[in-house]
Amino acid sequence: MGAYDVVVAGGGHNGLVAAAYLAKAGRRVLVLERQDHTGGLAISARPFPGVDVRLSRYSYLVSLLPSKIVKDLGLDLELRRRRYASYTPKGRTGLLVDGGDAERTRRSFLEVTGSEADHTAWQDFYAMVARTARVLAPTLLEPLPTAAQVERLVGARAWGELFARPIGRTVDERFGDDTVRGVVLTDALIGTFADPATDLLANRCFLYHVIGDGTGEWNVPVGGMGAVSGALETAARRAGAEIRTGAEVVGISPSGEVTFRTDSAEHTVTGGHVLVNLPPAVLDKVLGRTPEPPEGAQLKVNMVLSRLPRLKDGTVDPRAAFSGTFHINEGRDQLARAHAQAAAGEIPELPPAEVYCHSLTDPSILGPELRGRAETLTLFGLHMPARLFRKNPDQAREEALRATFASINAVLAEPLEDCILRAPDGTLCVEAKTPVDLENDAGLPGGHIFHRDLSWPYGDEGGWGVETGHERVLLCGAGARRGGGVSGIPGHNAAMALLS
Repeated sequence: MGAYDVVVAGGGHNGLVAAAYLAKAGRRVLVLERQDHTGGLAISARPFPGVDVRLSRYSYLVSLLPSKIVKDLGLDLELRRRRYASYTPKGRTGLLVDGGDAERTRRSFLEVTGSEADHTAWQDFYAMVARTARVLAPTLLEPLPTAAQVERLVGARAWGELFARPIGRTVDERFGDDTVRGVVLTDALIGTFADPATDLLANRCFLYHVIGDGTGEWNVPVGGMGAVSGALETAARRAGAEIRTGAEVVGISPSGEVTFRTDSAEHTVTGGHVLVNLPPAVLDKVLGRTPEPPEGAQLKVNMVLSRLPRLKDGTVDPRAAFSGTFHINEGRDQLARAHAQAAAGEIPELPPAEVYCHSLTDPSILGPELRGRAETLTLFGLHMPARLFRKNPDQAREEALRATFASINAVLAEPLEDCILRAPDGTLCVEAKTPVDLENDAGLPGGHIFHRDLSWPYGDEGGWGVETGHERVLLCGAGARRGGGVSGIPGHNAAMALLS
């Protein structure tokens, strides 16, 4: 197929971002994608036969995607803000964080905790987090700053509480109520198996979940995650990038030679540079090195409901509770207990998890006949490391799913199973994905949704955080420094590393 200025290995959203920037700059770009579609895990799908619902099958909300990338690439994309940040059941009541009514939030804190102290601490803590987000987010699209530069930028207080010591210690000192502590700590554990009391990996996870685009807000992509990747593919093609699906990269040489396999044969192309939108462990494999496999730690469950379930708290509308993040058994002590059980090789007895309903904010993902008659529910389970599913994947998935349903039913006024829609063939509209499923179905080593453990958004090595040790081979995917999540940041940074 010849020579290109740049070959992009992997047509996920980050690869498309890189391709769009480089093609706009006049480079001849080829994108190679193993699957029959672009987007990687940022896609929409109809997983239940006969049910017209486009679910965000793997990734599902957008926070880290910078508005600068949206503007630069002219993306036709709508992201809707969720009014309610979260609802956390506690006994017959619950903690509702209402972004449209500060007084209602204050009263909810008072009812759950019994005092004003944690609400005041919450306001102070998240004011510090907001300041950190405002100054740190712009650096994600710049050459890599040093640790000292970031410390000066965020200030001594934020550096000490968010970077230098375990986030679990900060949260324990800041807040007195176990439920409030858990709500804060969940952002440190999404897709990350760590003990926040001791492990700074949890701090890194927390930062990436609260600094997105300078606000930290988690917004709903109208049309589902496939709309994000679709807009990026359109931008890349419009700029002149060549995109080939059904083309699995099987070899990359430091000299820029890329070998890929199609149904018919193997082919080889050369690139002045190769941008790798693959997990680092996969890059190691295609370079002929021994990979160091990462470990993912989540259970993703997609559901379609005939109606939202009733809450034990009759003062809160389920539409408010489920349109934000609905926390399930995620108190500080519950998180610690589940982590200890998983570390011992056991599926947690009451798995901590969170759910949200996309269709409440964006009903366009429902087919016309289902609007007003169905809702979606996306569940993300914590502390479900791949090791739990290695020996008997199918049996362990079913066990994890049963435990997860028991966990959510413990905080509802009725069994969730009674609300699940049935497909025309009579099966329940429930789909569960473990880390092992992601490894087998999506080619993610260890099922790690961030490709590998998240890194600090700084480093003393300089550059753009995309370097691999081979001058002509750069990372442009989630495994780059400042990668992880649906952000486009590593794709942007790899492109800038070439263009600058």
